[in-house]
Amino acid sequence: MVHRTKNVALHKEIAYISTIVNETATATGRQAAIAKDRKMAKTAEKTAAEFMENIEFPSFDATKATDQFRAFAEKGVEQSKEAYAKMKSGAEETQKALESTFENAKAVSGDLSLKTISAFRDNAEAGFAHLEALLGAKTLAEVVELQTSFLRKRVEAGVEQAKDFQAAASKAAEKVSTPMKSVFEKAVKELKVA
Repeated sequence: MVHRTKNVALHKEIAYISTIVNETATATGRQAAIAKDRKMAKTAEKTAAEFMENIEFPSFDATKATDQFRAFAEKGVEQSKEAYAKMKSGAEETQKALESTFENAKAVSGDLSLKTISAFRDNAEAGFAHLEALLGAKTLAEVVELQTSFLRKRVEAGVEQAKDFQAAASKAAEKVSTPMKSVFEKAVKELKVA
């Protein structure tokens, strides 16, 4: 009676099959089993070799990669130069607009200061004239009449002065904001185009 056990082992993609025959096996049976094992090993070796031949590895061309990297780098440098030129141009325009704004603010504040001084002077002169008139009054009725007239004129003058200040302040705000407004509008247009 012959008992056989088959074991399969893989080593570096070559299959080795061995048959272990019980001690009661005959010598011819052993030789047949060894021959069969060798044939199977050769077939496994041949199959592994064919498998390795059919595998294709992608080739890597370093010159193409270098060219692609160079093109990418050149494109990045060009975009950086364009962005820098835009930023520099925008900064110069903003600087000019700020200088113009400060010059306008200086001129406008001078005008408003002169209007304020003029209003104070007019109010002071009116106050002194009213005081002289009050000193020259002979009756209480005349004092009341002078005082009523003075208050009415001061209220009317105050309303006129407020209108003048409002008009001057509106004109000043428009004049001061014009340079920055034009820079802002230009920047918004450029952003819409991009």
